[in-house]
Amino acid sequence: MEIIRDSGVEPCIVDYLREPPAAATTMHIAQLLGKPVAELLRRGEQAFRTARDLPDLDDDALLAAWIERHPEVLERPIVVDFERAAAVIGRPPENVVELLQP
Repeated sequence: MEIIRDSGVEPCIVDYLREPPAAATTMHIAQLLGKPVAELLRRGEQAFRTARDLPDLDDDALLAAWIERHPEVLERPIVVDFERAAAVIGRPPENVVELLQP
């Protein structure tokens, strides 16, 4: 957050645990990241490790719909610049600096 604000940008923060992203949003963010949806999973989360309803990890649409029901498994933080159609996973923080470059 500090990196973003120091660049002069006021971020729009999405509390995805309270307002889970729609499957289409998760798929769009994965496309912006250039990754399959399966790479957005926090595999260490309890919900992932104990999931009995986890769909095939090769099907982005099904997996995105599953994340909509289990948002705690979504990688975070994800920083998105929709105007430039770009996104990065904010770990390490240097990724955010890269996104903010003109």
